[in-house]
Amino acid sequence: MIEMPAFRYTILIITLLFFGCKDEGDAFDHNHNDAYQITKSITYNGVSVDLIIDKPGASEFDVLLVFRGTVRRDSLILQASQNALERFKGILDRKDMMIVSVAYPEENLLFGDNIQHAEAALLWLKNDAESELEITVNRIFLAGHSQGGYLVTRLNTMHQTAGVIANAPGPLNLVFRCQLEENGQIPNEMECSVLYDEYGSVTSNPDAYYERSLLNFTAGYQSDILFVQGLEDGPIHMHSWPQFKEQVESCTDCESNYFLELPGFGHAALFYSVQAIIEFNNFIDR
Repeated sequence: MIEMPAFRYTILIITLLFFGCKDEGDAFDHNHNDAYQITKSITYNGVSVDLIIDKPGASEFDVLLVFRGTVRRDSLILQASQNALERFKGILDRKDMMIVSVAYPEENLLFGDNIQHAEAALLWLKNDAESELEITVNRIFLAGHSQGGYLVTRLNTMHQTAGVIANAPGPLNLVFRCQLEENGQIPNEMECSVLYDEYGSVTSNPDAYYERSLLNFTAGYQSDILFVQGLEDGPIHMHSWPQFKEQVESCTDCESNYFLELPGFGHAALFYSVQAIIEFNNFIDR
């Protein structure tokens, strides 16, 4: 065996420790005009959440804040949020936008309670990101897929941005979905099980389930919003989609809403339909 001199071994260990810290978003030396990708833990109004930040080679830009779909286990959320960042980056024509993916928690939370983590990410981006990252933030867009679409739609009832894109947002109707689970017609999932433990059955307390459904958030949109929906999505989702669309289109206190419905595409239509990708980019470039 070839022995490594002690001083070289020490230098190697120090080097590995230094570069190992960067993946967690700790402070490191860089030119603020350089491109980089980091994971950063932020706190706003006492709520903490991890963000994956993909910064282009500039110091002033528009930002796309993205939200992934459901994974249910918090051990999976960072990788899922990284995947979401790459998927949205892959369909975004512009290369001069910063993309921030929100690793919001899910495990054992009452469905919808993670809106506080989604809001913390948005407010941090609006109010603290410039000083902490030494950048200038211009317009902020929100984009979400599935549960991420649910979160950006709810955020649109709370805060104004440059625009919102929601692909297959849901759950649309937790009363309908959780009733099917209680009746044994579909397998039990975490969302309905946690709600059942807190509120009892859908039959005895339907209002508690409806209040957390996206059907309850179809008014008061503060920014223009584009909904993308593949019409070959699952039957539970599509059961309530016409009602959701009708309620949104009937809104009298909303900014403009747009619906792109795509025959032949399923739950992830935004990422596979050429038409959807074009509309996504046109919406941002308005």
